[in-house]
Amino acid sequence: MQTLGIVAVVVIVILSIAAVKTVIPNEEASKPCLLGYKAACSFTPISTVILIIAAVGTFIIAKGVILG
Repeated sequence: MQTLGIVAVVVIVILSIAAVKTVIPNEEASKPCLLGYKAACSFTPISTVILIIAAVGTFIIAKGVILG
């Protein structure tokens, strides 16, 4: 079970970093994001929310498996 906890933490950290990275401005982007500026991801608000939901979902599932 300890390995599952470490994997869950790594996945949550990766998803969180990816969520933050989507909102960082990037002048080399081909087109502006849905918020109106050139970001690393052109679907910035949508992709950020999806990544945050995935991180929270991973946390909830891992918590239920590890503690339950």
